Amino acid sequence: MTEQTKPIAPAVAAAPKGEAVKGEKVVKAKKRKVVRQVPRANAYIQATYNNTILTITDPNGAALGWSSSGSTGFKGPKKATPYAASVVVKDLMTKVADYGVKEVNVFIKGIGGGRESAIRALHSNGLNVLQITDLTPIPHNGCRPPKRRRV
Repeated sequence: MTEQTKPIAPAVAAAPKGEAVKGEKVVKAKKRKVVRQVPRANAYIQATYNNTILTITDPNGAALGWSSSGSTGFKGPKKATPYAASVVVKDLMTKVADYGVKEVNVFIKGIGGGRESAIRALHSNGLNVLQITDLTPIPHNGCRPPKRRRV
């Protein structure tokens, strides 16, 4: 005698991926963005005669956010003003608010108008400025001067 095998449970036809079986809802799972906490960060300020660019990085150098006076809506010579630098800092603080930055080491480069006001704006927006380092390049002998003019 041969035994017949009977299915224990009725077979349910599997729905193709992304489609629901009758009476079920398909909910796509969204990836939750993991925001790490960075209490101490580095702030790099590049203050030129034409623009002010500010970047905040974690201690390893990975950028958390950046902003410039051109990206905040200033045009022309207004980009290098102290007021534009304070607006840049305010814009950047809204971008990096999720990271929980409390303290910054400031590295400043350039001789533009937004130099001092950017540091003051960092402090007034609730960041504790630990140190200020000037990275402005200084020529130690400079370029070779042009040859003497003969008239």
